[in-house]
Amino acid sequence: MPIIVPKDIPASKILQSENIFVMNEQRAMMQDIRPLEIAIVNLMPTKIVTETQLMRLLSNSPLQVNITLVSTETYVGRNTPLEHLERFYKSFSEIKNRKFDGMIITGAPVEEKEFSEVTYWDELKEILEFAKTNVTSTLFICWGAQAALHYYYGIEKHILPKKLFGVYKHKKLIDYDRLLKGTDDRFFMPHSRHTTVYEEDIRKCKDLVIVASSKQAGAAIIRSKDNKFIFITGHAEYDRDTLENEYKRDLAKGMDIEPPENYYVEGDHGEIKMSWVSTANLIYMNWLNHYVYQLTPYEIDNIK
Repeated sequence: MPIIVPKDIPASKILQSENIFVMNEQRAMMQDIRPLEIAIVNLMPTKIVTETQLMRLLSNSPLQVNITLVSTETYVGRNTPLEHLERFYKSFSEIKNRKFDGMIITGAPVEEKEFSEVTYWDELKEILEFAKTNVTSTLFICWGAQAALHYYYGIEKHILPKKLFGVYKHKKLIDYDRLLKGTDDRFFMPHSRHTTVYEEDIRKCKDLVIVASSKQAGAAIIRSKDNKFIFITGHAEYDRDTLENEYKRDLAKGMDIEPPENYYVEGDHGEIKMSWVSTANLIYMNWLNHYVYQLTPYEIDNIK
């Protein structure tokens, strides 16, 4: 089944070139089926890149998915054309009276700031509160996961001695967990962050369970025991060259940055070893099926 996106959004052409079934809104309205309503709160500065990455993963499902892109009103980044934001994004005030089967809240390059210092923190708190009663299941990525863990459970983030930057091996901690159905016992996922949350803090919280962890990256996939919230501290959605582009960007800025770990086939440059794409597709497909589709009511207004 297809993912439903606006006809002229850049992601549409990219996904179609990859033989991904993309359907425009007009055709979707003619089908006798209720699509899943998924909101993506995109906090990343490179919004077009991130929305395409997430749409690619959400399309790998037999379910019909209707995407609503959401951006913050209290902060407008400079890396995405204003025309794109005005045409394809909605503000939270425009969607706060709606219900959604699922929501994704991305990371953001603000992790070294205190949460209260982030320009749009008050607005994000409204969105996090909204997710409690208006969304069946919410998936949080990287800084978005840290922010939600802090807001809902009081778990603090901590500055790392150096940036966690590379592709790391993770181990399943729960047999037959539905989120990782079909994945190997050990799998790879990229991380790119300066902060972390401590596993012991998560284990002390009776409402949370760690699904997967890494020796280098720590708690990587966490979920609430009521299945309403999924927290991913890495970036399963990253493209093949995302870490390389970040590395080159930071080098160009004169930053003291080491090459991404476990990323290149040999050495610190050259051919990239993409070892996480199958896991990423399974995680998002499982989330859509087991945590959204199987749990959400047919009448979307009944979500609570």
